[in-house]
Amino acid sequence: MTLRDRISSWTFVLGGATALLGANLLPLVGVVALGWSLWSLLVVYWVEAFSTVVLAAVKTLFAERGSPGLSGQIEPLHELREKRGGWKVREEWPPIYPRNVPFALSMLGVWSVTVLPLSVLYWLSAAPPTVVSLDLILGLGALVVAQVVDFVFEYIGTEEYTEVSAQEIVRTPAQLTVMLLSLGLFAAGDRTGGLLILVGVVLAKTAASLYRFYVEHLGTPLLGLGDRLVDDEDLSEPPPELDPPESEVQARVAVSATSVLLGSIWSIAFGFANRLGLGVLALTGLAIISREPLWITAGLFAIGVIVVARVLSYLFRYGTIEYQRRGDTLVAYDTLLDAPQWVVTVGPFTEFSVKNAIADRLLGTGTLTISGVESVDRDDVQLGPVTDIDRVVDTLDLPVRETERPERDPAVIGAASVLMLCFVAVPVGLFFTSRVSDAMAGALTIVFGPFLLLPVGVLLWAALSRI
Repeated sequence: MTLRDRISSWTFVLGGATALLGANLLPLVGVVALGWSLWSLLVVYWVEAFSTVVLAAVKTLFAERGSPGLSGQIEPLHELREKRGGWKVREEWPPIYPRNVPFALSMLGVWSVTVLPLSVLYWLSAAPPTVVSLDLILGLGALVVAQVVDFVFEYIGTEEYTEVSAQEIVRTPAQLTVMLLSLGLFAAGDRTGGLLILVGVVLAKTAASLYRFYVEHLGTPLLGLGDRLVDDEDLSEPPPELDPPESEVQARVAVSATSVLLGSIWSIAFGFANRLGLGVLALTGLAIISREPLWITAGLFAIGVIVVARVLSYLFRYGTIEYQRRGDTLVAYDTLLDAPQWVVTVGPFTEFSVKNAIADRLLGTGTLTISGVESVDRDDVQLGPVTDIDRVVDTLDLPVRETERPERDPAVIGAASVLMLCFVAVPVGLFFTSRVSDAMAGALTIVFGPFLLLPVGVLLWAALSRI
């Protein structure tokens, strides 16, 4: 019997459905026999949704198949999506794939900046009469244990991770979050809830869980519900790992770690170009306006975490690469993951160009851009930064004739600097005028500052690129 037959067998499906049914109907015992209120159910389902999000984030790390990506969005640490290969924590465990980290952070980020703070504010303002009791704690533990057992024995034990992508796993937490918010609004309108209403909530939640389990394991939506609730877009691709050429390594070149580190500073801005980053900036801005030291410290700490994560992610993306010449092919090989990242055939029609990177201009290093690489989804890849670009061209025997960057242009540097100072002078001037209070100046800077960052960033790049 194949793995797919074993997973889809009626014995396995019925066993999993029975465990799921028992875990979901447990709150019904609390409602009927123990007198749970609607607020108690809300606590139970909030913990279940939170544990589902955390476990789903862990699941995404092991998902073997590729993910097309979130259209129109920049995932946190998005450059890790380009990584090939995985890393095993223990030999008997499946590998963790760095390319799935952005999806895990996306799920956790949505909860961190939306559901979690809204839940805290909602709970503080509503002041629900929830009593923590032993039966409530046991109910919470049963739901969490059921999910952990499902993760260990089904997802890992039956190697389900080999048949799903990280993007597919995102669906379940999103659906549970919608259900949780709907239940929260319902609880706000009825703080006590009659027995019939409470039983109906539990049965509706149980039916939704069973239907999701049925669709995931049998893949046959009933009455076309799957077409309405699930997007038709394919969220899974074949694993993106590459097989290295059979030729032996003839030459190899390492990257310049100093140049990679300096280049990571420019990439920090992308750490805030997503929901998590923007949410942290917004919450930090509100904390500054409120002048609460504790909240300001928490906001600055969160910003620091994002900055450090961006730098480490960039170093992991480019700083562990070794460029190898194997016969007529050039391979970017990750020495930490022990896996090739891209492979390109070197010939007279291979297009090389010099990248005008700011870090290279400041440190005298060099980076090449290679176009038309078929082993990756992007239009081009980069070779470098390396300490001596001319020596690398000779060592790897590359058909590159010109390695010079654009010459230094003082006129461009001066014009960009003057325009940049003009943009910066607007918010700074608010703090020196007597017509605007410091609090108002700070609020205006926080609200309109992000809109000024784009032109200032572009001008700064223009000046540094011709230094």
